Amino acid sequence: MNAQHFAQAAYGRLETPLRSARQIEYDLLARVTQRLTRAAQDKDRNFTGFITALHENTRLWRAFALDVAQAENALPDGLRARIVYLFRFTEQHGRKVMQGHGSVDILIEINTAIMRGLRGEGEAA
Repeated sequence: MNAQHFAQAAYGRLETPLRSARQIEYDLLARVTQRLTRAAQDKDRNFTGFITALHENTRLWRAFALDVAQAENALPDGLRARIVYLFRFTEQHGRKVMQGHGSVDILIEINTAIMRGLRGEGEAA
């Protein structure tokens, strides 16, 4: 191969369009929610997998909360506050679920509602 071929391959037209932040957030939520749903259905056979899925959900919400806490975040203050509240709720409720004192269903419902909002199907938070 010659230099022109390398340059064209490296800097040529992108075959896949760049995704927006909303699309990335949606995809992350969808992946975590799917894992959480599957793990909840299989928790009697794979409790470790269930705990891991709960932990992944908390980590994702923590990342969202840290993102909206940044001064340069452009979301409206009210939405930022609701996202921080949802992080705190999902973290606390996730602990209750791990201890056998709560249902994972509300965590899945929250994630699903946010995904609908990211798709523009309703109020996000």
